[in-house]
Order: sequence, then C-alpha cells, then structure tokens
Amino acid sequence: MAIETKEITLLAGSEETRKTLADQLNEIIGDFIQVKSYAVDANEVTTVHNQLVILSSYLIEEEAKPYIGENCSVLVAHRIVNFLNIEKIYSIPKGEKVLYVNDFPETVNEAISSFEKLGVDHIDFIPFFPGKKQDKPVKFAITPGELDLVPSFVEEVINIGPRLIDITTLITILNRLGLLEARQEQVSGKYIKTITQLSKKLGCLSQEATIMTEHLKKVVNGVNDGILAVNSNGRITVFNDILERFLRMPVKKAVNRHIQDVISDKELVQFILNEQEEEDRYFTIEDRSVIVHRFTIEAEGTVVVTFKDAEETIEIEKKLRKELLKKGYYAKYTFNDIVGVHPKLQEVKKVSNKLARSDLTILIEGESGTGKELFSSSIHNASLRNKGPFLAVNFSALPEDLVESELFGYEEGAFTGAKKGGRKGLFEQANGGTIFLDEIGDISLKVQARLLRVLQEKELLRIGGNKIIPIDVRVIAATNKDLLSLIEEGKFREDLYHRLKVLFLHLPELRKRKEDIDLLVQEFINQSGRYNVKIEPQVLHKLKEYQWYGNVRELKNTIDYMLAVCEDDVIRLHDIPDEGFFQQKKAPQLNKGEDRFSLPIVEPSVDHYFHYEDEQELTTLLKIIFQLQQQGESVSRKKIAKETQLHSQPLSEQQVRLRLNKLEQRGYIEKRKGRLGTRLTGLGQKYIQTVY
Repeated sequence: MAIETKEITLLAGSEETRKTLADQLNEIIGDFIQVKSYAVDANEVTTVHNQLVILSSYLIEEEAKPYIGENCSVLVAHRIVNFLNIEKIYSIPKGEKVLYVNDFPETVNEAISSFEKLGVDHIDFIPFFPGKKQDKPVKFAITPGELDLVPSFVEEVINIGPRLIDITTLITILNRLGLLEARQEQVSGKYIKTITQLSKKLGCLSQEATIMTEHLKKVVNGVNDGILAVNSNGRITVFNDILERFLRMPVKKAVNRHIQDVISDKELVQFILNEQEEEDRYFTIEDRSVIVHRFTIEAEGTVVVTFKDAEETIEIEKKLRKELLKKGYYAKYTFNDIVGVHPKLQEVKKVSNKLARSDLTILIEGESGTGKELFSSSIHNASLRNKGPFLAVNFSALPEDLVESELFGYEEGAFTGAKKGGRKGLFEQANGGTIFLDEIGDISLKVQARLLRVLQEKELLRIGGNKIIPIDVRVIAATNKDLLSLIEEGKFREDLYHRLKVLFLHLPELRKRKEDIDLLVQEFINQSGRYNVKIEPQVLHKLKEYQWYGNVRELKNTIDYMLAVCEDDVIRLHDIPDEGFFQQKKAPQLNKGEDRFSLPIVEPSVDHYFHYEDEQELTTLLKIIFQLQQQGESVSRKKIAKETQLHSQPLSEQQVRLRLNKLEQRGYIEKRKGRLGTRLTGLGQKYIQTVY
C-alpha cells in the first residue's frame, strides 16, 4: 500500500523522547517531509489515519495501538546511543565501573551494545534498571534521561539524553514513502555530516587533552622535587625526571610498573603504600638524604609522593630564615622563655601549647607587662606556621592615619605621598605565618570594620585598589582594656569582639603569683650578663610586698635600676627605688563582664563578714554571681533565681532583689544596667576567696 502524503507521525513513550526524536527527524528530513509527533504518556494523542507511523520502540506497541487508525503503515525505529553527547562519557577515567540506567532491561542492553559498536570500551558498563540490585556502590552512572531511576549512592550522573534513530530506519522511511532514490543521498549526507562534526569535536577534545598532558609533563618535570604517583593497584602512573636521577631508573622503565619492581627499599615502599594521613619521613636513597612526603587523592585512590633533597631544603629554609631575620619578621620567644612555676602560669602555658596546634584566632587578655607578646611569639613558634613570618603590630604606637595603610597596604597613587608601585600591608607580609595585633582596643571603628572583613573572608583590598587579595594568616590579638565596656560605649564592635575571641587566654598578674619573683629576679640578673651579682634575702622579701601593677615589666625595670646603682655586686635594701618609682595607680579592671581581674585587695574587718541569720543565703548568691562571671555570662536577677532552684534554699526573683540590695549596701556587689548586670566588687571577690 502506497502512502500518497509526504507526512509521518512519530509516537514516543515519553515527552523527552518525543522531543529528541522529533528534533532529529526535522533536522534530517524535515525539508521535504512533515513530521507530527506525540508522547503516548501525555494522553493528548489524536488517532491517525493514512499515515506512516514511527514507533520509538517496540515496547510501546500495545500503548500505541488505540491511536493507529485505518490505512496506516507502522515502522518500529531502530535506535542507537545519543552520540551527540558521547564526549561526556570520555571524561570518565579508564577502567571505571559505570552503571547504565534505563527503564527496561531490553533498552539497557541495547544501549550497552551500541556503546560497544561505537568503540566506547574504556569503561566497564553495569546494567541497571528497576528491580535490579546493586550491592557495591558505583561512583558514575550514565542514563538517557531517566534521572529518577539512578541509585542515591551514585556520586556523578551523566545524562546523555534519549537514544537517536539510526540510519537504517531513516532509509526505510524514505523507501516507505517512495523517496529513496530522490532523497537517499541528501539524508545520508546530513547524517554523515552530523557524525563528522562529532568526530571533529572529539578530535579537538583529544588534541586539547594531549596538549594538557604535555603541559603537565613539563610542569612535573620542571619542579625541583621528585614526583611519583601510584594508583590503587600499586602501579606507577607518574614518574618525573628529577625522580629518575634520585632512583637512577629511566622514566620509561618505571611508568606502568608495580612500585615494588622499581623501588628496592622495602621500608620506603611500605611508607608509600601505607594508608595513613599525609606525613613526612626521612630516607636515604642512593647515599642521599631525602625528605619523602606522601598524600592521597581519595577520589582516585592515588597516592602522590614528593622527594626533596634534604640538604637543599635545609639551605633554602636557612636563606628564608635569614630574610625574615633581616626584616625582623620572626618570633623571638618560646615557652621556655616564660619564667615561673606558679600553677596559674603553668596552666596558661599548657593551654597555650594546645591552642598553638590550631589555626583559629586567639584573644589574649592581660594587664600591661604580663607578657602578651611573649606568649603570642611562643604560640607561633609552637605552631605549624613556625617557619613562616611573625609580625607584631602595636596599635597604641601607630598614628591613626597610618594604621589602615600599614595593615592592608595601598596601591600607587592611593593618596599623596604613596610609594611608587604601591606597598604590601602587614597582613600580606605575614602571609603563611602569624600576625600579632597588640592593644587591639585602641583601633578606630573604621579600621575595625576592615579588620572584621579580613577575619571573615580571609581576603583584603588594598587602599586605592580593586583587586581582592586572598591571605593565609593566623591572627593573635591582645588587649589590656575592658572590651565589653567599650562595646557598651559604642567604641568597639561586638561582632569583631566575637571574631577575635574564638580562642581565649588570660595571663595571670604578677601580684597573684609572687612565688615566681625569685626566679624572675635571677633571670633578669642573668640577662644583664652580671652573673656574679648577689641579692640579699631582705630585698626579695621586700619586693614581694609590692602589688606590681606594672607586672613583670615593672619588676624588670626595678631590677635594671638596682643593678645600675648597687655596689660591690650586691643588691641591698637601700638600692630599692623609692615609692615614686613604682606604679601607684590601681590596676586596670579588664573586662568587668568576665571578671578577669580582681580589684586591689582591701582587708575587711570582721564586722564586714556576715553575721545575720540569712548569711547562708547571701553567701549562696555571691557564689552564684561569681560562677556566672567566671563563665562570661551577664548576671541578672532571673538567672540568679534560676540557679537558686538547684540549692536547698530556692528564691524567687523578688527575694533575690531584696538580698542583692543588702549585698550592695555592704559593698560586696554593684548593680549595673545593660549587658554587665550585677558584678562582684573587690570586697566581694575577697570574701569569695575566703569561703572557697
């Protein structure tokens, strides 16, 4: 039966298949044949008559029957893998196991067969369809649009789209319509042109891959280290020229061989293949000391190993150290330089050592002279950044108009007097190391805003610049000011405070560890080089009576003074400077909100302590206030009342208010509005020390 009209109808199983096949037919035969198309699952199919009907698959024959009317000729299309998207498949590594996912076993097997015919043989296909079990997880999956059927364990899905109609079906269509002789050459030409364009595209990709491979080879061979890569089977995939000289093994003989056949040192082989974290080890290879560093690329199961000449590495580090020393960008102190045996100091040193292992920001609080730079320097030297620069910035010593340019740098022409070519800021110069920001409470709100961005984004913008510069710097900040009070006064940003105080240290005051004065005095005498100087016991006793509001720095100044005026290399009582030499003002109260410092101790009379029948209640309240302060929390009546519920004498908020009034009248607490709330006074702290 001849078909007079030059018109065909395509019936497909799904809308996506309909669209893909209709586009293909219109591209190749649409110039001379009208193509109508329907998806049988859309319920919008019109019954067709006197038509050549193309079915997308024999699997939809039953569904399509109601829509095929009188005088119709039916042709079931032969289909092949959508080669238009086949280049995506070549991104999958060779030898990888890959799921091919489709709705029916027949369509899955047909597609895998098509891949084999197209020469896609670098991967191992695993058929997968509804009802099929897959015990072992597979990283890749390929599907012709059936994304919902892909198992959840698959990490990467390649959607190549529905399969296409093959050339034999196109020729059959022409034959059924009586157009074979007239249009065969035209259709074949278009089909071949499509394949040619694909071949050209694949050729370009292959050429790009070859260029990239050659480029990477040059890079790998151009570095000054030996580089080795071993796959999950223990076979060598990368072996550069430097390693050839280390191991005295030609590259051609090493690549693709098992590592045990190339490296005879069993200990080195075991180190390379050992499934551990990234690490370094020293080995002797052919009478040469070598630093071997290994790490794993988990996604590929590849171990990468670098070989550095130990002597060359040491020389490079020495040169780097010299450059840092010339600029003064190095940490002068270690924890061994921190003198003292008092438990509080030892605990701070212990905690500091632990904090050194982290890269998080630290806020150090302490009065002037307690050794904030000493600790920051020691933390840097105990950290993994100890080979990088250490820069210390004292904001109280910098003019306000220079702070921004010093910290963040500037571009040429940013302001009058800007250096030609611009200048790196201290943050850039500290890259890979640590920057110590001393007296952080002295910076302006404008600089605080810029500093906050650096801490948040790990990047900066020079003054007058438009280029974002990434930085890798560990920040240690220090202050002797009450930052919470500055926040209350609107002089310090609360968000910056919390960014700085990720980790925290409080340095103990000298007056709270007077047992260390003997050791410190001897240390300062030794530092002066006058090892034969003696100090009378009465002098040490007298020194311990001072409160030392200037802390260790004030003690050192005192020792320097006495060394200058003493006679016969003996320090006597009359060598102690008079009271005018010492710091007379009270020690600053740091961070009242956290009660870091006690006020100067006032010896109370017996009458100051409680002798009322509610003594136990008042003492309990003082303990609760003290504990909340130690935890850094604000103290409100509501919180205190809640805490009393855990004691034998629970109190209401009203009862708490009355008792707080009593405590305030006797001078043990002070009540303040806002964040700080109720705080212990110096007298209150003294009382707490007597009851704990």
